[in-house]
Amino acid sequence: MDDIHRKRDKTLGIPELIAIALGGMVGGGIFTILGISVSMIGAYTPFAIILGGIVAALAAYSYIKLGVYYQDEGATYSFFKRTFPNSAFAASLIGWWVIFGYISTLSLYAYTFSSYALSSFSYANDEIIRKLVAGVVIFVFTLINLWSVKGMGKIEDLMVYTKLVILIIISFVLINHSNTTIPNLLNESKDVEFSAILIVASITFVAYEGFQLVINAVNEMDNPQKNIPIAIYSAIALAILLYVVISFGAILAISFDDIIANKEYALASGANKVLGHWGNDLVIIGALLATSSAISGTLFGASRQMSIVAKDGFFPKFLEKRNIYNIPTNSILMMSFLAFCLILSGSLKLILEFGSVTFLIVSLLMAIANFKIRDKTDSSFFITILAIVLLLASTILIIFYEFQVEMEQMFFIVFLYVVLTFLSWIYSKRK
Repeated sequence: MDDIHRKRDKTLGIPELIAIALGGMVGGGIFTILGISVSMIGAYTPFAIILGGIVAALAAYSYIKLGVYYQDEGATYSFFKRTFPNSAFAASLIGWWVIFGYISTLSLYAYTFSSYALSSFSYANDEIIRKLVAGVVIFVFTLINLWSVKGMGKIEDLMVYTKLVILIIISFVLINHSNTTIPNLLNESKDVEFSAILIVASITFVAYEGFQLVINAVNEMDNPQKNIPIAIYSAIALAILLYVVISFGAILAISFDDIIANKEYALASGANKVLGHWGNDLVIIGALLATSSAISGTLFGASRQMSIVAKDGFFPKFLEKRNIYNIPTNSILMMSFLAFCLILSGSLKLILEFGSVTFLIVSLLMAIANFKIRDKTDSSFFITILAIVLLLASTILIIFYEFQVEMEQMFFIVFLYVVLTFLSWIYSKRK
């Protein structure tokens, strides 16, 4: 019966798969990173974004090779468990880390959605209302994901491709209304050190997190050998293009002081000054679509991975349950509940940093796993080693940056890792 349902529900084509990846990537990340990047390296921001995209593409190489070889919707967790089958604790550990990384990003996207949605109202800074709106948007996309895989895919298509058009239009309009030139901006940023560019490139990697969600949909797609690489590489290329155009538009039309001061709202602020009220509204619509599609795509992919971890006994067993359409209902509900709890906790910035470090470490572990079985996955020795080196360097750089700038946040992240490691150890012993 399970096989019949799986065969019947293979309803996601290339457009839906690209939308899921882009939905996971183009969320709140670019809006946050823009302000941080400009404050650190000024006009070199587009260059750092491209470097971050290259690292993401190299990380994706191992995900794709492992995804095509294993064809397991457990993705990150299953790849590591099956490549290193003799350690229950290691499997449990990566399961707990990656799932809570997704929960943290889900919380961030929902909170960012509510911030933009309320930005034009007098009660925009009311924390209680902001958190309630975030909870409502999570609830809406929980219902959509419980409703239908095909329905979720079509809605994801509409949101993702609409937001791409809106953000690109705004970016090109800003470029057209530029107040300066790239040579002038580069001259103003001549004192920027190359090490700072590399640190920003490492931070930028977070904006590309989400491409691996495609692999979680392996049971809902036809021809994974072809569709997985096409969807992931296409999504990363589109994300790089979008981020570069957005960053060029921002640095050409908006003063660095305004970008740094507004950070997440830099595009909205700039569009408001250049285009007036309608420009501000258009950016807000684009941001709402960006965060909505990120919520939907993350909830779709990560819930399937959570169900797999539970099936293996490393999460509570009830999270394994699926309905007759192969939708992991309990995992979807639990992820939504935990994400809302994180929103209520008020520690979203800390949890975002946790997610950033987590996905760099997890991507590094995937590259190592692919290197171990590179003959089976038909992987290039050079590309896999290059990915390992760059991901390790990026991880070291972002941790170094956090210790320099946000020492308290880094201690909190370490505390979260200790708690999750302890829980994963308990479940590995029970198994």
